[in-house]
Amino acid sequence: MTSTATSDGAEPKRPELSDGEFDRLRALIEGEFGIALGADKKPLVLARLGKIIATEGYASFDDYYRELVANRTHAMLSDLVDRISTNHTHFHREAAHFDFLVKTALPDVIEPHRARNQRDLRVWCAASSTGEEPYTLAMLVRDFLGTEYASWRAGVLATDISSRALDTARTGVYAADNVARLPEPLRRRYFAPVAKGLLQVDAQLRRDVVFRRFNLMNEKLPFKRGFDVIFCRNVMIYFRPETTRALVQRLYDATLPGGYLFVGHSEALDRSWSPFEFVAPGVHRKSSAVAAAPVARKG
Repeated sequence: MTSTATSDGAEPKRPELSDGEFDRLRALIEGEFGIALGADKKPLVLARLGKIIATEGYASFDDYYRELVANRTHAMLSDLVDRISTNHTHFHREAAHFDFLVKTALPDVIEPHRARNQRDLRVWCAASSTGEEPYTLAMLVRDFLGTEYASWRAGVLATDISSRALDTARTGVYAADNVARLPEPLRRRYFAPVAKGLLQVDAQLRRDVVFRRFNLMNEKLPFKRGFDVIFCRNVMIYFRPETTRALVQRLYDATLPGGYLFVGHSEALDRSWSPFEFVAPGVHRKSSAVAAAPVARKG
């Protein structure tokens, strides 16, 4: 599509969004990304997609929808989810989970590795947003292992559906207010000022985190091995129950026996269907008695 502008340079008038257009767009969004938009989200879709309709030469929202359906290019779908998704987070969010990680989960999963002389700790942040959560995880893992860290393979895999969020995450640059909730020792050790009101994550810690774009709706997870710890927080609140159940099963299959899954405090997994054992609010564990199953691979 070709960008358009009015003769006086003013922003073009944004078109209206009919109920039918909204229904078609939200069905596409849910099918591609699992995000279920209720009827109350129509103003949000109008606000976030209206500009692209007005400036990129689309005659209507249906015109834009038809091109999405016809092409389904990575670039178009990536731009769509970037515009629709919300990336509101901060360092050390839901701090009780990080306390549990350090005091209970890491000791539980690391000791068996030590006993087998297998120094390979696998941590996956499955909805990394702009990077605050995976960097927090990397700090805590590095601090927990201390002088042993260099002898371990203990980086963090961080994935998200939003390319824009991942671009921000890779820079490791954050407003000082965003970092303020981290314990002071972590702030001092892992951040340096780069401009007024801005801090950057230490270069070594940035190397500890590998960022990749990944859609959690993929039916097959592209991992050769399972994970000791998975954080997938504040994602399933946007999904329908059946989508949540399917995702939880995939996460279970990707978790090593004895491994932990952390979800948001508002994302309680129903014990009647969850294959995980409930441990604490937002904390679930795969039984260590379960035989390790191969993780389904892509392709």
